[in-house]
Amino acid sequence: MSRPEDPMPISFAEVRSWHRPLMIMVAAMSALIVVAIFGLLADGRELMQQSIWVKPLKFGVSFVIHGATLAWLLPKLRKAKRTMWTLGTALAVAGLIDVGFIAVQAARGTYSHFNTGTDTFNVIGQVVFSTGVVGLFGANLLIAVMLLFQRIGEMALTWALRAGIGLAVMGMGLASFMVGSATRTPRMVEDAYGNPVSLVGGHGVGVPDGDGMPITNWSTVGGDLRVPHFISLHSMQLFVLAVLVLTALAARISWLRGERTRAQLTGVVILGYAALFAITAWQALRGQSLIHPDTATWTALAVSVAVTALLAALAILAARRREPAAARAGRRGWRR
Repeated sequence: MSRPEDPMPISFAEVRSWHRPLMIMVAAMSALIVVAIFGLLADGRELMQQSIWVKPLKFGVSFVIHGATLAWLLPKLRKAKRTMWTLGTALAVAGLIDVGFIAVQAARGTYSHFNTGTDTFNVIGQVVFSTGVVGLFGANLLIAVMLLFQRIGEMALTWALRAGIGLAVMGMGLASFMVGSATRTPRMVEDAYGNPVSLVGGHGVGVPDGDGMPITNWSTVGGDLRVPHFISLHSMQLFVLAVLVLTALAARISWLRGERTRAQLTGVVILGYAALFAITAWQALRGQSLIHPDTATWTALAVSVAVTALLAALAILAARRREPAAARAGRRGWRR
């Protein structure tokens, strides 16, 4: 049985071949992270009892992870290379517009999301911001569709990338419910200087934004659609990590050396994580806080854990049955 190949060997020379516009975006987001961290330490201004720099920091980290993953992925695709390069460029531009507006609004001491303020900068900025959001969703959706017709590396990696970008698109689509889930009645809040600001919509379901957890600011009193949004957005990285772990373990565990086995176990990870996304989305849409699950939520979580564990056990059992008897005998001899 042949040894599995590294699904994604990375060298400095290869990094230089990654999608350049996306890497420019990643560099800009990395700089924003540094600025935001400095702001957290040096700037005492707050919005809803949280530093104005928390949101730029979270978006910066998120876009560094997502952008770097796609920058690595797109040059590896063999079909429609020019189209994929264009989609990556569109995503990079949309990301810079989207997060750039968030950062500027934070520096101004006011809100980027749901802000209906009538000052000229905010009115124009909200239009541009909305364009960036649509661009991000559209580019990711088209990349997800294109991935359905291409294979990248071994089967497990292909499944991980397809499912990851697909789940990320679903999470972005869920964001469209954020405005509709909250009351359409304007809510008056204060900016970092104590001036009134009108907000329409929000991330919460049944409750206004605020009363959130540290760092994430996810609601502790009601549903919050940012939870499944976050879970889905970084699913691709988790799935690829699962492939890497399985490949590394295959060097020591003989029954993991079959490509089919690693693909099946990757599929189990995908199904389990997709169930977590579905459960947290269902929980949020029912107006329930992540940290206050009811019996129905606990039951759904328990069932998903049990099913995932059962599928993993069946996949492992099948792999061990497929393992040649000689390999098992050799392993027993080595243990002696």
